[in-house]
Amino acid sequence: MNIEHCKAYRLISTQDMKDMGTKGYLLEHNKTKAKVVLMENQDENKVFTIGFRTPPKDSTGVAHIVEHTVLCGSKEFPVKDPFIELAKGSLNTFLNAMTYPDKTVYPVASCNDKDFQNLMHVYLDAVFYPNIYKEEKIFKQEGWHYELESEEAPLKYNGVVFNEMKGVYSDPDSILYRNIQNALFPDTPYGVESGGDPVEIPELTYEDYLDFHSKYYHPSNSYIYLYGDMDMEEKLNWLEEKYLSQFDYLFVDSALPMQKSFDKKQEKYGFYSVPEGDDSKDKVYHSLNFAYGTFDDRKLYRGMQVLEYVLLDAVGAPVKQALLDAGIGSEIKGGFENGLQQMSFTFIAKNARQDQKQDFEKVIYDTLTELAEKGLDRRSLLAALNAMEFQYREGDFGNYPKGLMYGLQMFDSWLYDDKKPFIHLDCGDVFEELRKAMDTDYYEQLIRDFFLDNTHVCYVGIEPKAGLTAKMDQEEQEKLDQYKETLTPEQIQKLVQETKELKVYQEEPTSPEALKCIPLLTREDLGKKVLPVHNEVNEMQGVTLVEHDYPTNGIEYLRLIFSVDQWKEYAPYLGLLTDILGTVDTEKHDKLALSNEILIHAGNFEVEGTAYGRKGSDEYSMHMEVGSKMLYREIPYMMELLGEILTQSKMGDTKRLREIIGEARSGQQASKLAAGHLTACRRVMSYLGERQYYVEQMSGIGYYDFLCDLEEHFEERKDNLIAVLTALMKNIFVKEDLEISVTATEEGRDILKKELSTLLEALPQQAGETVPEPDWKLPASKENEGFKTASKVQFVARAGHFDDKGIEYDGSFKVVKTILSYDYLWNEVRVKGGAYGVMCSFAQSGTGYFMSYRDPNLTETNEVYKGVPAYLEQFDADERDMMKYMIGTISEMDTPLTPRAKGSRSYRSYKTGYTEADMQTERDQVLATDQKKVREAAKMVEAILSDDKICVLGGEEKVEEAKELFDTVRVLN
Repeated sequence: MNIEHCKAYRLISTQDMKDMGTKGYLLEHNKTKAKVVLMENQDENKVFTIGFRTPPKDSTGVAHIVEHTVLCGSKEFPVKDPFIELAKGSLNTFLNAMTYPDKTVYPVASCNDKDFQNLMHVYLDAVFYPNIYKEEKIFKQEGWHYELESEEAPLKYNGVVFNEMKGVYSDPDSILYRNIQNALFPDTPYGVESGGDPVEIPELTYEDYLDFHSKYYHPSNSYIYLYGDMDMEEKLNWLEEKYLSQFDYLFVDSALPMQKSFDKKQEKYGFYSVPEGDDSKDKVYHSLNFAYGTFDDRKLYRGMQVLEYVLLDAVGAPVKQALLDAGIGSEIKGGFENGLQQMSFTFIAKNARQDQKQDFEKVIYDTLTELAEKGLDRRSLLAALNAMEFQYREGDFGNYPKGLMYGLQMFDSWLYDDKKPFIHLDCGDVFEELRKAMDTDYYEQLIRDFFLDNTHVCYVGIEPKAGLTAKMDQEEQEKLDQYKETLTPEQIQKLVQETKELKVYQEEPTSPEALKCIPLLTREDLGKKVLPVHNEVNEMQGVTLVEHDYPTNGIEYLRLIFSVDQWKEYAPYLGLLTDILGTVDTEKHDKLALSNEILIHAGNFEVEGTAYGRKGSDEYSMHMEVGSKMLYREIPYMMELLGEILTQSKMGDTKRLREIIGEARSGQQASKLAAGHLTACRRVMSYLGERQYYVEQMSGIGYYDFLCDLEEHFEERKDNLIAVLTALMKNIFVKEDLEISVTATEEGRDILKKELSTLLEALPQQAGETVPEPDWKLPASKENEGFKTASKVQFVARAGHFDDKGIEYDGSFKVVKTILSYDYLWNEVRVKGGAYGVMCSFAQSGTGYFMSYRDPNLTETNEVYKGVPAYLEQFDADERDMMKYMIGTISEMDTPLTPRAKGSRSYRSYKTGYTEADMQTERDQVLATDQKKVREAAKMVEAILSDDKICVLGGEEKVEEAKELFDTVRVLN
């Protein structure tokens, strides 16, 4: 790139990031002083982000509401929801916007040059020229509004952000972390809630909301980021000509004040809700929190990540183990926070007693003092450093574009110092420094500086309060009732009229003329061929080896797949095994040493239960999959270590078993509520067949119930539990039930073949030991359940079969999913209903589901699902609209895959019998989908709904009101 060709910008600095194959440029726009970073490399998955520093002054959620609403139409794109138009009609690989405590960012990504330009154009127009100044209903829909259906009806609040944050404030973990941030930095914008507190959101006025946008959404307060393989000069000149040149420099006071250190420890207390009748004993959350250091200390930024592993994350980490040994909490967590201007560290004990506060603090300080005096375990330090550097050099962020994650990390410094965007990205030298520091007392001194000699510390505790949600709902309604009583008949009539007008606005479609302003790709822009699969199947020493030949930059992705078909009646025990392996002593290593050995020699170790359905039949197979990734040079040692874990793990340590069960139960409890839509969906799918039922018992509510009973009755169940787990391990991890999937180049696969005998010789040839009868019997499959929680929102899931009613899967169903997700369901459940999200899917297995996320409604959403067939029967779309739906569908199918993901996709194809030819047929059907095919899909959805299977997680009152929908209603403890 030649900056001389971009006269509107000034080059400030460049940075060669050789580890990332990237050259970075820091620029400033001459006229507006907009900050610009370019990261030039060969990555085809291009990323654009524009961000703004947006410090809130209160908890009305103004930053969050602005983030939602600027994407609801703009000057050049006057459609009601350009975000959704892009979601269903672009080849984006990422499309979203995020509100943080001090910034708001708008990232997009695409591999297609034309599409990438379109995404940039729409997003820039949205942030600089949104329609929010012309249409107040955008604020009402996405933020909050009074809802009054009739003069006699009760007055309500509604709005997407309002309901989203009700869901957030139903989650104890979210409540705790928000209280911690507020308590550590009370005199800064971090002392309030940028996302919005549902109690305060209705205090936000339309005028203050517009003022916030007008103040902060200016180029002079912007951070612009471009990453990937593109013509950077062309992008910069377009950006200048189209947008930046239209603005003059403006001083924007968005500076973030530093929190002055505390003179002494502070304390803060709060509550979270549990359902009436729920056991609230031993459910207090204790936390001790420290603030120290600032964003620009590169060594501290990484060094404290090392300490997080050593103190808390490692199996048997000293602070965690000391708290567990003292009987304080069932799950110990916490960690280092380096995404704000000032760094912080948190220790948390979940599910503890209220009277353990002093002991909690004493154990932490005593343990840290001993570590500082006697020294930290050097193998633990090495393990942490190796794991961090492995992740840094691998650059695998799953489904998220690499450039997106680099951009977000860049904000950890750039937001607070315009001249320092790259300091935490290019950090090979920091790893070298931290390795040398192992030979000094650097890490022990960190403990003294950050914890022992630090007065900027606060204790935050939250405790359960039965029926708190109901009480807050009642207070909210009383406040609304009192407000309504102050209104004149004319004012009440006005509210009724405004409610109707908002619904009319929401139901009114964008005109075809306006929709045409959104740039659209053509059929020629869509790839016709599917990504090939690579499966080379070989036999080696009696074991099937499925090889996937992909370039992996010297990393081997290995999966050991053991059949558990004959042990599926032990499903929850299998789930527990996935939590145990790698976290208990073996014959050669204690649990901490084992944790260290894994990360010194590999990138990870993971165990999960899986099930594969076979194409065109009811057959399925169940497995325990053991996964690890390692550099080629580590393969010999890892064959030995994997064999040790699978054959020599000790199940008889009752103290450790009890800890694992407590941690697993606590983790499951948090995840079940935080991802309530997935919990409800997995449960409703379990009604449909054996495969789904056993998977749910391994990982869903069935597994959670198993853990709760184990924890409560551990003493009477422990002997049977140990006997069952020990026998299962000896019967599962045997050579005759093993299949291996390996993703690597030929070099890596050849090394594996040479070294594999070490692992195979460690495994028994076949199963032979009798597994005792378990004292936990699998419950009969239930149907149509309503689970009462302390949540202020619902998660509504429905599912069913279509294959058993004579309907064959067709690729057009993928297009139908796109249409429903971004048109009918989006409009009815999110736009009108106020839910945060709604999803559906129709699978090759002949099943389908619908689910909502953070939904204020229950029966109304179920009625929306029932309306899908009628919507599809009357579906009407012109060629342009159909093209849009096709593009959105192909976009989801063509998500760029990492080498690891390519290997997993290939193995799934091998296991299910869903071949590359089948994938091509599906793609051809997608590209051939027309209005007629969409209408025909109404019968498919009717078939799903006719099974009448529903599961809901939700607030007590809502579930009780809808109890006629359920066969069973119970509290989810």
